[in-house]
Amino acid sequence: MIRIRNIRLPAGSGREEIIEEIAKILCLRKIYPGNSYPDFSYRILRRSIDARRKPEIFFVYTVELLAEDETERRILKYLHDNRTNPRVSRKLDKILTEPVTEYVIPECGTKKLSSRPVVVGAGPSGLFCALLLARRGFAPLLIERGEPADKRSRRVSDFWAGGAVDPDSNVAFGEGGAGTFSDGKLTTLTKDVSGRNTYVIKTFYEHGAPENITYDAKPHIGTDILTSVVMNIRKEIISLGGEVLFNTRLSDIGVSDDALSYITVVDVCTGHSRKIKTDICILCIGHSARDTFEMLYGRNVSMRQKNFAAGFRVIHPQSMVNMWQYGRADNESAGLPAADYKVTNETGSGRRVYSFCMCPGGYVVNASSEVGGICVNGMSENKRDAKYANSAIIAAVTPEDFVQDEVAADHPLAGMYYQRNIEHMAYLRGKGRVPIQCFGDFEQDTIQSPPGDLSPTDAVKGEAVTANLRGIFSEAIDSAVIESMHKFGYTMKGFDECAVMAGVEARTSSPVRIERDDHFVSNIKGIYPCGEGAGYAGGIVSAAADGIKCAEEIIKSYTPETENG
Repeated sequence: MIRIRNIRLPAGSGREEIIEEIAKILCLRKIYPGNSYPDFSYRILRRSIDARRKPEIFFVYTVELLAEDETERRILKYLHDNRTNPRVSRKLDKILTEPVTEYVIPECGTKKLSSRPVVVGAGPSGLFCALLLARRGFAPLLIERGEPADKRSRRVSDFWAGGAVDPDSNVAFGEGGAGTFSDGKLTTLTKDVSGRNTYVIKTFYEHGAPENITYDAKPHIGTDILTSVVMNIRKEIISLGGEVLFNTRLSDIGVSDDALSYITVVDVCTGHSRKIKTDICILCIGHSARDTFEMLYGRNVSMRQKNFAAGFRVIHPQSMVNMWQYGRADNESAGLPAADYKVTNETGSGRRVYSFCMCPGGYVVNASSEVGGICVNGMSENKRDAKYANSAIIAAVTPEDFVQDEVAADHPLAGMYYQRNIEHMAYLRGKGRVPIQCFGDFEQDTIQSPPGDLSPTDAVKGEAVTANLRGIFSEAIDSAVIESMHKFGYTMKGFDECAVMAGVEARTSSPVRIERDDHFVSNIKGIYPCGEGAGYAGGIVSAAADGIKCAEEIIKSYTPETENG
C-alpha cells in the first residue's frame, strides 16, 4: 500500500490536478519515460484546509494510490534506489507504506449468560454497543424511552412550532440521542490508536452517511441525514437477532448480593411496567436522564460530581465567519465549506471560557426536555447553508458553582440540580420561549428589541423572544463570558460587537460520573455505565467508541449462547 500525504492544491482543484500531483511526487515520468505510466487512481484518506494565506485557500490531501501491485513495486524500487537524490528524498517524506490499523471485534469468552444483555439508550454509545453485541451473536435487547428517529423528528418539529415538550421524546431523548438534533459532528480529541474511531466513522458511512466523512479533517453528517443513518444501524441490529423497544423507559433495577438480577421498564405510552430478567445492563442513558440518575442514586449505584461547562449560544452571520477564516464572505464560489472557528481564553480570574460544538450555517435549537426549563443547542444540516452560524461560548463550571437548594453542595447530583435551576431561570426570562439578547445589551444589563438585524426565525428553531440573560448565571461566570467575548473580538473583528446570545447552554456534558472499574463494571455487578451520560465521553464519536469498549468487555468474557428472557 502506498499512501501520499501533504498534497497541497488550491481550493476548487479537481481530480485531474490531484492525479497530476501524485504523478509528480511518485516520479512517474522518470520511471515511465514519455508519460507511458499505466493508468491509476486514488482514494482520499484525509482532506483538511490550509487558510494561512487567505484569501488564497488550499486543500491538503492524504491519498492512497490505487494501482496494480507490479506498478507499486516498480515505484517503490525506483524511490528506494534513488533515495540519496535530494529531489527524491524530499518526495519520500510524503510517502507512507506502513499498514493502517484496522479495528477487529474481539473473540467471545466462555462464560454463559442466563439471559441476553440489555442496552439502555439508543444514542451513539447505546447503538454501537448493541451493534457490536449483535455482530458477535449476543442478540441484545435495546430499550429507548423516546421514539424512532422519524416519529421523533415530527414530534420535535411540532415542539419547535409551539407545541408542548414531551419529557420522553424530544431533542435529548429518542433514537440517535441528543446528537441527532445537532450538527452530527464526528470530530474527537481522542487518539485513534485502537482504530475504534475510524470504525465508528466507517460504520456511519456504511449505513448511509456521505463518503466525505471518511476523509474530511472535520467530518460531520448533518441532522437531515443522520436521522436515516441511525435508523439503518437499528435495522442491522434487528437483522442480527437483536430487539429494539421504543417508548420504553428504565424505571428501576433489582439487585441481589450486589449483583444485578433484573430491571423494571415502563411503557411511557400506557404506563404499564414489567420486569426483565438480565445479568447485564449497559447504561447508555445520556446526560439529560435526570430521573434515571435519581433512581440509580437511590439504588446505591456509586456516582460522584463531575465538572462541566455552561454558558450561551452565540450567533453571527455565516458570511462574517467566512471572512474571519477565509478572507472572503462567500465560501461556495471557491468550493469551500462554510467556515467554522475555535476559540479559548483563560480569564484574569483563572476561569476557562471556550467555544463548543460550533455549527456553521445552522440554527440554535430549543433542546429542552423538561417542563419549565429552557436549554439550547446548535444544529446544522449537511449542506450547512443557513444564513447564520452559532457556537456555544461556555465557561468551566466546578462544584463550587453548584448553587442550588435541593441537596447539599457535596451531593453527587448537586450539579444536575444546578443545571435544572439555571434552565428554569432561562424559562422564566423567556416566558417559555428561547431568550435571546445582543451581547452589548448583556454586558450593559439592558434590553433592546429586536436584537440587531437578526431575524429569530432564520437563526432559531423554536419560539424566541428578546429577554435579559444577565444574572441567570453567577456574576463570576457572566464576567468571565464578557471578558472572553472581547478577547475573541481582538482577533476576529466584530465577534463581540455583532453577537446575539441565546440561553442557556447548560448540558455540554454530564454533571455526574457513574463509577466503573477497569472492566467497565459499576459497584453493582452486571451494570456497565457507558458513554456521555455516565461521564466517559464528550461527543458522538467518543460516545460511540465508549459503547464499543463496553461491548468488548462483555464479548471477551461471555459466550453468546443465551436463553433470551
